[in-house]
Amino acid sequence: MEATAHAPDWLSACRRIVAEISAMLDAHPSTGARAVELSRGAGGDRTLVIDAAAERLIFDELERLHGAGHEFTVISEERGEAAYGSGELRIIVDPIDGSMNAKRGLWPYTVSIAVADGPSMADVSFGFVHDFGLGEEWSAERGAGARLNGRALSLAGGERRTPEGLLELVAIELARPQRIGAGLPGLAAVAHRLRVFGSIAFSLCQLAGGRIDGMATLSSARSVDTAAAQLIVRESGGLVAFTAGADPLAASLELAARSPLIAARTEAGLAELARVPSSQA
Repeated sequence: MEATAHAPDWLSACRRIVAEISAMLDAHPSTGARAVELSRGAGGDRTLVIDAAAERLIFDELERLHGAGHEFTVISEERGEAAYGSGELRIIVDPIDGSMNAKRGLWPYTVSIAVADGPSMADVSFGFVHDFGLGEEWSAERGAGARLNGRALSLAGGERRTPEGLLELVAIELARPQRIGAGLPGLAAVAHRLRVFGSIAFSLCQLAGGRIDGMATLSSARSVDTAAAQLIVRESGGLVAFTAGADPLAASLELAARSPLIAARTEAGLAELARVPSSQA
């Protein structure tokens, strides 16, 4: 997304943020250093030292953009909402999606940044996810397609299924044991194999890349976890539905908003995943 007189070059800004966060993570290589808890963030989760440091680096970049004359409101997992001038533009930020993986030295974990010109998921115009494990960059512009490391993505051709008609590989997220148990009968009727990655943004990107055949949260997800990657899925040709409301893309971008989410390559796959029970909690 090139800069104009009215809009920043969001892709370049996101790449600068990735470089800064990568250096910060390198400076906190151990679980002991990464797992220090500071407080509880505005999104409700415990804020780790690496969450706070990553968020600070993102805000530093956004403040530079504001200093160059750009106005927007930031919605971030840790700080909540912060206004930089007026206008409808929203920046939705998850500094580290997959914090539990990151603090324990596991993979995957990502940074997720979305830009929206309105209040709902349908209004997201730019999405960016960087996976720090594989070093992969996922991005999308509304109406202009999705890319992985600069290569155009396309989900043409449908999903992979077993001879019995099951989706071959489905990712599930927000998977506390009791929620997995409640969803197992529905999942068994839809999926041949499951994967739990521990990052919603990462899971959605794997769908956009054709690596999995569907994805479902088993309870409600927040905008910071989903805003960027849901656009990447849709611009790759996939389908996304936030199931708390009748309109699948009307889910609010506000930090307090919650909705279960399903995503698939085809209408048939989406309809099957819609039958898997999920919690609104």
